[in-house]
Amino acid sequence: MKKNNFKRNLFLLGVVLLYIFLSFWYPELIKKSIGKTWQMLYRIIPLLGLVLIFMTLTNLYITSGKVEKHLGKKSGWKGWAYASMAGVIISGPAYLLFPLLKELKKSGAKNSLIAVFLYTRNVKIPFLPILIYYFGISYAFFLTFFIFLSSFINGALVGWFSQDE
Repeated sequence: MKKNNFKRNLFLLGVVLLYIFLSFWYPELIKKSIGKTWQMLYRIIPLLGLVLIFMTLTNLYITSGKVEKHLGKKSGWKGWAYASMAGVIISGPAYLLFPLLKELKKSGAKNSLIAVFLYTRNVKIPFLPILIYYFGISYAFFLTFFIFLSSFINGALVGWFSQDE
C-alpha cells in the first residue's frame, strides 16, 4: 500500500513540476488550464457531496438486513420492482453511483438487481415530455417499455452469468 501511495505522490509531484516548467514558456495556457480545472471542480464537488450524503444516509438507515430483504436472494419480484423504480428515479452520472452500489453489494444486493438499476437509469422522467413532443406518445411508450424489458433480460443474464440466483 505504501508503494502505491509513493507512486501517486510521485505522479502528483511530476504534474506540479510540469506545470511550473511550462508556466515559463506558456503562462497564459497554464493560467487557462488551472481556471478550467477550478471550473470543473466547482461543478463536480456538489455532486460528490450529494453522493457522500446518499452514502451516509444509506449507512445510517439501510441495514444489511433491509438490503438483503428488499434486494437480496429472496427478494423476488419486489426486488426487481424496487431496483427498476430506483433506477428511473435517480439521476446523475453513473460513476458517482458506483461507491453506493458497492456498499449495497456488500450488504447483500444481487448482481442482477444492480444491473437492472443501472439499465433503467436510461428512462429519464424529465425527458419524457420532450420525447413525446418530438417522436409521439407511441414511440415514447414503446421505447420505455423496451428499456424496461431489456433491463430485466440484462439483469437475468447478469444474475445467470454471475451465478447470483
